[in-house]
Amino acid sequence: MHELSIASGLVEKLLDFAEKNPEKKIVEVLLAVGELSHIEHEQLRFCYEAITAETPLEGSRLEVEKIDAMVKCPHCSYRGRPKYWDGALSGIPVPTLECPACGKTTEATDGQECAIKSLRFTENSALAS
Repeated sequence: MHELSIASGLVEKLLDFAEKNPEKKIVEVLLAVGELSHIEHEQLRFCYEAITAETPLEGSRLEVEKIDAMVKCPHCSYRGRPKYWDGALSGIPVPTLECPACGKTTEATDGQECAIKSLRFTENSALAS
């Protein structure tokens, strides 16, 4: 379950931000997650909530924006959505790097990212008085 290590790294960065900006309380984190990263959004949210308990981030929300996979084929010049494998055990189609046009291997152009897109915060009321 790599969602736990991803959530841990994210929380570490956010706690560093919170320490350097004590006047701001993080209330929401928007994370851009690529389809090819194979990160399960609900597991990531669960891990985030568990790790942030009893920290300055407790109560903050993790929102995930899905970035669609896009590929390019160096063999036939196809550019667009990848071919999907429908035979996955999960029942959810899984993106592959197989070209939907010629069947050869493509290169991913989008959909591999996992990055903080934005933070929403408020003035920390404990420090305001």
